[in-house]
Amino acid sequence: MTTHDVSGLTMLGQATTQPQSPEEAVLERVPNPHPGKQYCVRFTAPEFTSLCPITGQPDFAHLVIDYIPRDWLVESKSLKLYLTSFRNHGAFHEACTVGIGLKLAEVLDPVWLRIGGYWYPRGGIPIDVFWQTGNAPEGVWVPAQDVPNYRGRG
Repeated sequence: MTTHDVSGLTMLGQATTQPQSPEEAVLERVPNPHPGKQYCVRFTAPEFTSLCPITGQPDFAHLVIDYIPRDWLVESKSLKLYLTSFRNHGAFHEACTVGIGLKLAEVLDPVWLRIGGYWYPRGGIPIDVFWQTGNAPEGVWVPAQDVPNYRGRG
């Protein structure tokens, strides 16, 4: 039986307030219960929102985050609060998607990480943004993201 060290967590099991910005949000981590084993962890956020930095209009995306942990896992409540902190944050699709990937890579130091940002159309054009830390290691099952391209009414 694996025990989980959650002594450093400040949000899990506690009443929390929504961070007002990604800069204010805190990503927490917990020890990997299977250090030395390579496996893929996936988070899917199908209702991610941010704001256009020019017009202030809302932008919507389906985010898929895959990573192979080294020593740390992201604590899921802190990730949810971090992602929702973008709701009032003005940034282009590329800044949001790549910025989230960079922040997770910094906090977790994973073996490998990728993020796919499948953005709904702005001005009639969907913008999809992809970033990863490098090639996934051989022998680890990393499923395809399988988010269909935006087709409109077609």
